[in-house]
Order: sequence, then structure tokens, then C-alpha cells
Amino acid sequence: MKTRDDHWRRPSPTPRQRRNDLIIGLTVTAVAVLNVFLARSVGLFASDSAPAPAEQVLWALAVTLSLCWRRRWPTAMAVTIAVAFLGGQMRGAQEQQLASGAIIAAVYTLGAWGPDRRRSKGVRLAIIGSMFGWLFLAWFLSHDLMPADGPPGASGELPPLLASLINPVIVNVALFGFAYTMGNSAWQSARRQHRLEEQTTELIAAQSLANERAVIEERLRIARELHDVVAHHVSVMGIQASACRRVLDKDPGRARIALAAVESSARTAVDELRRMLGAMRTATSTGTGTGTGTGTGTGSIDVAGSAAGVDRVDELVDRVRDAGLSARYATFGDPVTVPDSVSQAAFRIIQEAVTNILKHARATTVDVRVRYLTGELEVDVADDGHGQVGAATTSGMGLIGMRERVAVHDGTLEIGPRTDGGFRVRARLPLPRAAATATATATATAEAK
Repeated sequence: MKTRDDHWRRPSPTPRQRRNDLIIGLTVTAVAVLNVFLARSVGLFASDSAPAPAEQVLWALAVTLSLCWRRRWPTAMAVTIAVAFLGGQMRGAQEQQLASGAIIAAVYTLGAWGPDRRRSKGVRLAIIGSMFGWLFLAWFLSHDLMPADGPPGASGELPPLLASLINPVIVNVALFGFAYTMGNSAWQSARRQHRLEEQTTELIAAQSLANERAVIEERLRIARELHDVVAHHVSVMGIQASACRRVLDKDPGRARIALAAVESSARTAVDELRRMLGAMRTATSTGTGTGTGTGTGTGSIDVAGSAAGVDRVDELVDRVRDAGLSARYATFGDPVTVPDSVSQAAFRIIQEAVTNILKHARATTVDVRVRYLTGELEVDVADDGHGQVGAATTSGMGLIGMRERVAVHDGTLEIGPRTDGGFRVRARLPLPRAAATATATATATAEAK
């Protein structure tokens, strides 16, 4: 039965890994060739049946050169090294030290990088089995050359022939077992890392989707509230206006009554709309809790009433002072009458910014500024705390609410740390043409004076 691991394939080695393999493989090959000449110099190949030096060098190359591509083609590399290793052993021309390390590296690499787990397992077991098969065969073919009592000076608790078999078996079991186990561990580690990266990507995508859904749900809620709260009053206004039109000439008294009803319904609708728009966002910016700075205060800042605008920002600043922080408030430019929607949006942005400061920033000073610019209303809230983005975003709709308010008016929003420390929220809300003209006129008049 196949598992999920059987279907996973380790990604191909990176160019850097391939380059490292090439450098290491060439280095090992060069040392193996050097070792052949050193072994010849000390007489390790001194026998009548010893191959020619050229053949000895070729066997050294055959065993080690494949390491240059060990992670790119691990199966072919392992098989090539195993065949060359056995061939050199049979010919009696094997360079022992580097060749032994190469076969161990081949078993490890095939376990760590083999693309097909079942095949890599089978190939490794076949290589290890062939190595032990050659070990027993070589011992069987050469054991009669060893004296029964061992070479001169041999002493020990075990018979020399038995000891000559047990020692290489123990060593090879340890080496090949280590290479086999570590190869599997390396592959498992790579698989876990791959899963972790996948999960991280999925979490980021899920968070983005959750934010999008939160915005969509908020907009749907606004649409429902608009329909439920305002539609009734607008319908009443239409009925009363129709009645006024019918009796305007015949019965002016009834017409005045109908017009008064239209006026009352319009005011009620506006009041309900303002209340609803204020309540839509205060759910994320109200509540209780402990403030920041001096350790006292409230978890949010609000003022009485729902029709709050920039003319009531000073009340927000007073609440900040009541919470124990040092707060400054200033306006720049000549104040003009701005639309209620823009004024309320500016107020709520300031409200959410100072609420986040109290909840998350650990600030001691808050600076609130309102600027009447040419064609724009700018609000600026800065503090000297430790930042509020991470904490604000985890709560849900704080910063999202600011962005939505600014987007509704085609404005711009800047949120981030200040260069001299602390945090800043700055929003610019375009003004309709009439208000913009008034702002420009006031500015020109001030400059003329």
C-alpha cells in the first residue's frame, strides 16, 4: 500500500549544490589518484599479479569520479561506484581508503536523494548485500593462505581465522548501517521541510482569503443595514411627497402637513443612517481593557453620540489625556465645511488610530493633527510607542476599517513606523469641488493678508 511519502519527490539539487558536488568529486578523485601512487611507493601493490599502474589509476577514477554527479543522478552514481569498487577488489588494484569512503557516500546519497523510494531502497540493499557477499567470498578464497595459528606473534582469545572474519563484518555493518540510516533521515528531513513550506503558503493564502471575506461580509452587512434602516423612511417620504403633490393646489394645509412629514422622515433617515454607519465600525474599536503608557486607561476611545465629525476630535484627545497619556491636538489651514461623510470618516480614522495606540503601542505621547489642504482633508495621528500594526491586524478589522473608509472616498492612507521612532497613521480624503473651492479661497485669502 502506497503512502503519501511514496508519491513525494525531492526537488532536484540547486545549481549551487551541483557545483559543490562537482568540486568535492574532483577533489576526492585527485586525492584517490595520489593515494594510488603513495600506496605503490610503500609497496602495497608489490606482487607478481599486481595490475599495471595505468589500470590502478583507472580503477581509482572509476570509483570516485561519479561523486561529481551524486545528487543529480544518485541511482546511476551508486551503481557505478559499486560495480567499480567490486571490479577493483577482484583485480587487486583497489585504492582502499578513498574507495571505501566513496561506497559509503553512495549508499547515503541514494537514500537521501533517490527519486523513487522503493527503487532506491532496493538498490541500496542490493549494493550492501553484494559488498557482504564479496567479503565472505574473499575470506573463503584466502582463508587457507592464513596459518591456523595466525601469523607469527598473533595472540588473542579467538581463533585467527574467526577473528579475521568477525572484524570486517562488524566494521562494515556499522558503516553501511550508518550510511543507510542517515540517508533515510536526510530524506525525511527534506520532506518535512517541504511540508512546512507548503503549510506556510497555505496559511498565508488562508489569511488573505479570511481578510477578503471579512471585507465582503462587512460590505454585505452595510448593504443590509442601509436597506433595513433607510428604505422605510425613504418610502414614507415618497408617499408623503406624492400626497403633497396631489393636494398642493386644493388644500395647502394638508400639503404643509405632508411636507412636514417628509422633512421629519428625512431627518430621521439621516439620523438612523449616521447611527448605523457609526455602529458598523465601533464594534471593533470599542470594548474594555487596560490602556498603555502609564498602565491606566481604556481599551478604546469614543465620544457620545453617533454623528461625530472632525469638529469633535478634541473630545477624543481629551479622552486620551484621561487615559494618562500626554496628548496634543492642532488644526492647520482655514477650517471649511466638509461633507458629513468625509468628516465622519476622518473622525473614525482618528478614533481607531488612538484606540490602537492605547491597546498596543505602549506610548506616552500622542500627537493628533487635522490639516485643511487644497482639495483635501488630512488627518495625522502619531505616537512615540513601539508600533501597533501586528497587534492591530490580529484583532480583525482595525486597519482594514481604515482602508475601507479611505477607499470609499478615493483617498490615500499611510500606515507605518516613523523615522525617529513611534508610529504614524496619516490619511488624506479628497473634498468635493465645492468644499475644495472654499478651501482654496480661504488659503488664498490667508496668503493675501
